[in-house]
Amino acid sequence: MENIDLVPDMTGFEKNQWKAEVKFLKAYYHFYLFRMYGPIPLIEKNLPVSATPEEVKVYRQPIDKCIDYIVSLIDEAGVDLPEILDKPTTDLGRITKPIALAIKAKVLVTAASPLFNGNADYASLQNNDGTVLFNQTIDPKKWERALIACKEAIALAESRGSKLYDFTPNSFTGQLSDATKTTLSIQNAITEKWNVEEIWGNTNSLTYDLQRFSQARLDPSKLENQTVSSILSVPIKIAEVFYTKNGVPISEDKTWEYADRYSIRKSTDAEKFYIKNGYETAKLNFDREPRFYADLGFDGGIWYGIARFKDGVDSWTLEGRFGSTAARKEAQNYNVTGYWPKKLVNYQNVINADGDYRVVDYPWPTVRLADLYLLYAEAANEVNGPGEDSYLYIDKVRIRAGLKGVVESWQNYSSNPNKVTSKTGFREIIQQERLIEMVFEGSRIWDLKRWKTAPAVLNAPIRGWDLEQKETANYYRQKELYMQTFQLKDYFWPIREDNLTINRNLVQNIGW
Repeated sequence: MENIDLVPDMTGFEKNQWKAEVKFLKAYYHFYLFRMYGPIPLIEKNLPVSATPEEVKVYRQPIDKCIDYIVSLIDEAGVDLPEILDKPTTDLGRITKPIALAIKAKVLVTAASPLFNGNADYASLQNNDGTVLFNQTIDPKKWERALIACKEAIALAESRGSKLYDFTPNSFTGQLSDATKTTLSIQNAITEKWNVEEIWGNTNSLTYDLQRFSQARLDPSKLENQTVSSILSVPIKIAEVFYTKNGVPISEDKTWEYADRYSIRKSTDAEKFYIKNGYETAKLNFDREPRFYADLGFDGGIWYGIARFKDGVDSWTLEGRFGSTAARKEAQNYNVTGYWPKKLVNYQNVINADGDYRVVDYPWPTVRLADLYLLYAEAANEVNGPGEDSYLYIDKVRIRAGLKGVVESWQNYSSNPNKVTSKTGFREIIQQERLIEMVFEGSRIWDLKRWKTAPAVLNAPIRGWDLEQKETANYYRQKELYMQTFQLKDYFWPIREDNLTINRNLVQNIGW
């Protein structure tokens, strides 16, 4: 980018902004590689074409050095990045200082997490010159650094107008029930382009295909429509992660029949905004939090929108049993578990008369404010333990999702009411809250890895309902689809053998 100074028709501001954008993107791509591979080589300056073979044979650098380099690039970029874009019509998606600080917060929370902070499991990963690549001592100051970064990112984002998205009824919807308004607030935080919660939307990652893959078939008169492929499937274990309507895990709620969750129950008019009145479905689908109904499509569940906007009167019902509208119709293009990722579908999409699926596209939300709030709560708990500071930010997210505050919910409904007052217990709560709020947004695998909880979660079978069955009792039998496994080696990707052969200074990740 040094040659940009020679461009005569650019202002000094533009040149500095472009340089800053490149620095940020260099940092971001380094972070991307870092999460995938762990310690990576750092090419701080481009190697000249005249570089010798030995100069090209770079080493992987220790974890802490990688993080410091990524953060230093972001800090350098931040000096010349605008806090807000002055041409939003044409420039949305370009890097701003709030974006840079948000990614910095994610980088430092990642660095403070158990996978990268005193990880003895990777003590043997060393360069051939003896350099230890993973630090072996847990450093609490990394969490302090992360907490400061989260605070700065949130403060700047909020000062520039960011806030949690709240859906406002419009000419399409008319008046809405509180239940539907809440579910649309949750969904549209993802699917409404450039909404107030979105900090960074990726304009190079649009969602036309993603929405076709996520959309269930709803209209029995248009079953031949192949532009709705309906292939993305959510395992039962993800449906079980969501809270009850009381805002606590289904295994802890004193008022919820956890042991009986797979039996059948018929819905009533009281559930009409979530489940079709009089429909028989699994008890697992009843009395759950609003995010369950906003994020998941399921047999008997209401799917608001898609050209039907009469709330509580005329909405689509997803019917998934064998022979029904959303069920398998052919050898491919069908859901395999009985749960759909409804969260990813814009409610204003339309299936036209000719069967074509018209999508309201949106840029992928790489970072949104709720993400930062939960990172802040996590860092605050690690630094100071549970308290008003960490409760505040997790409660912001919960209240938008239609739930009571975390302390009130646990003390009133949980079989483990003291969980919310201990650092270890509150850590588990924050982690589950994050898995729920960020579901289907691409953060789950990275979170499970950095927390080092992946082996406990991912060494389990993937199950769905028995989709070949028409009768209710038979459909709601669990069916194992495959056995998921996670080993130590799966924390990081392998380095290609060709690269190791060419550069003997590179060492392979453990287990590969």
